Amino acid sequence: MKRLSWPVAAGVLLGVLAPLLTYAGNPGNMGVCVACFLRDTTGALGLHQATAVQYIRPEILGLVLGGLLGSMLVARNFRPGATSSQLVKFFLGLFAMLGALVFLGCPWRVFLRLGGGDMTALAGFAGLFAGASVGYFAKTRGGCGLREDFMENRAYAVLPPLFVLALGALYFFATPEHAPFATAPGGGPGAMHAPFLLSLAAGVGIGVLFQKSQFCTMGALANVWHKDFSMLWGVVALVLCATLTNLLLGQYHFGMEGQPIAHTQHVYSFVAMMLSGLCFSLAGGCPGKHLARFGAGNADSGIFVLGMMAGGAISHNFALAASPKGVGANTDVALLAGFVFCLAVMLATRDKTRAL
Repeated sequence: MKRLSWPVAAGVLLGVLAPLLTYAGNPGNMGVCVACFLRDTTGALGLHQATAVQYIRPEILGLVLGGLLGSMLVARNFRPGATSSQLVKFFLGLFAMLGALVFLGCPWRVFLRLGGGDMTALAGFAGLFAGASVGYFAKTRGGCGLREDFMENRAYAVLPPLFVLALGALYFFATPEHAPFATAPGGGPGAMHAPFLLSLAAGVGIGVLFQKSQFCTMGALANVWHKDFSMLWGVVALVLCATLTNLLLGQYHFGMEGQPIAHTQHVYSFVAMMLSGLCFSLAGGCPGKHLARFGAGNADSGIFVLGMMAGGAISHNFALAASPKGVGANTDVALLAGFVFCLAVMLATRDKTRAL
């Protein structure tokens, strides 16, 4: 089995760059968190009013741009188009975000928190693995799965660059009165950010390599069940490199108490990431993979990302998201609704001829 591979290279790059971005100003153990950064960007667009988490994250722009450049110049797999399952993927993205904001992080941040010594992330990891496993067995044993009959459409090719250009223009030219793209110093995680060019370059580099490698943390966990560990080595590389980089930078803090932007309600962390893992599994990948695929012209992934942004707005507008103090007032209802939706999707897409 090859240990040195493109997924391993992708894990190494993310494991090194994320702690460096934290050292340069991003929130603790959150060098690159797709869920949190999409939530911040959503707030910058005025779709939620939690001023502590409003900032257009250049890493998001970079991941889409990296996916575009990687698919056109490196992997050469740029293929604009979509399937017939876009609306379902929008809601899967929405509920995936609800779960992630209860845990306080996406799958990438699960491993980055572990690489920073945050042992509260173990509950999230267990939930993520459980959700990925349920999704895997639902598809392979239960015959469940969304239709993936991909239809090419050149019109979708304009969407990734427009997304990047629009958010980039807002970052530089919008005023706080019309689009509060940054909070005041000391205003919470949204006011904690690395320099623009460093964040953008890191996002582009990660996006290019993830598009080339097709590395996906959810795929790494699910593939364990049929003894394919090729992507899992990328996850191992991510955690090890994040740990070593944090140790070298003096920002490794082992334990469960006092961890940055984390809570100790472990049952909620498990259940929330189980929901997110199931949504990511049904939708075909982790959020970082979807951003890179959106850059490569995949409209389904773009719709999934928009669903996550909608979930970020809903989470903060209706007190569903957690904070370091604990979960929100309406978290239970949101998690239950998410599991009901996933169950409905699995039942509606079940094909008995594909079930084992």
